[in-house]
Amino acid sequence: MRRDTIFRITSMTKPITAVAAMMLVEDGRFRLDEPVDRLLPELANRCVLARIDAALDDTVPAQRPITVEDVLTFRLGLGIVFAPPGAFPIQRRIADLDIVGFGPPDPSVAYDSNEWIRRLGELPLMAQPGAQWLYTTGSNVLGVLIERASELPLPAFFEHRILGPLGMKDTGFSVPHDRRVRLATAYLHDVDGLEVFDDSANSRWSAPPNFPQGDAGLVSTVDDFFAFSRLLLNFGEANGRRLLSEDSIRAMTTNNLTASQCAGGECILGQGRGWGYGMAVVTDPVAAGFPAGTYGWDGGFGTSWRVDPASRTTAILMTQTLFSSPEPPAIHADFLRTAFTEE
Repeated sequence: MRRDTIFRITSMTKPITAVAAMMLVEDGRFRLDEPVDRLLPELANRCVLARIDAALDDTVPAQRPITVEDVLTFRLGLGIVFAPPGAFPIQRRIADLDIVGFGPPDPSVAYDSNEWIRRLGELPLMAQPGAQWLYTTGSNVLGVLIERASELPLPAFFEHRILGPLGMKDTGFSVPHDRRVRLATAYLHDVDGLEVFDDSANSRWSAPPNFPQGDAGLVSTVDDFFAFSRLLLNFGEANGRRLLSEDSIRAMTTNNLTASQCAGGECILGQGRGWGYGMAVVTDPVAAGFPAGTYGWDGGFGTSWRVDPASRTTAILMTQTLFSSPEPPAIHADFLRTAFTEE
């Protein structure tokens, strides 16, 4: 490992996608309370499963449209189902349609963002809009929304509005050939120890993806992500420029969920945490083990990031071994606990 080693940051992509969306809110391209129907007609006129294990035609009408804020807060009614693969009809339909965004990222998919949202539109919702926090899929929907509102590909918007201004020169949806030697090998656990999941020489991140995934598609470095973290800590200012308003940063880093909306998501959210826009927020410091208001998130390929705005502390841990469960390994918990423990 070197200081400039490049890591697949997977779900730590989510807060960057959320910042991009809030920039477009401030640009007047869409409103938080606006239904997504105008820009994403594929998600208009939704039906909702009668229950999560119901047949796909056992539905009721959606009580209201999906809003932009529903997408930002993962309350749009679509997300990962925590059940054995193929246990429910909705899981089997997702697999049949080959819809990424309900699990780990796959930069090798052949279709683009328009085809992805078309396929997603064939699914009924799993919950009524606004009713339940369901993990990860919302950030991919947000990526398509950003593309259509800005009329730019997601990588170009990120570069123009976020990565370039912050000097995040090694962050993107793929690794150029001349930097590939700095890409960490990704491992996963097997019965005999560790197995190579994705190496630098033949990485799936070696070419720009057809569908840039707003939930988990980015690679980055420690210094690049620290620059992004400082943007949030400085309430939207960076290098003498204002990139986002203080109000937008506060909205992103404040819990937006009720207890009933969190129910069922604790295995991902963890105890004592709610959800802002693109990141978790500590609501109960005793249960969470971190100061109230601490925000951040993890990447399932072995990365963690937390910020305590009260002490202005940022903690970033970059490894590259895939999590074997939704909860990060002990080294992540130990590192973060140490970073936020006052002597």
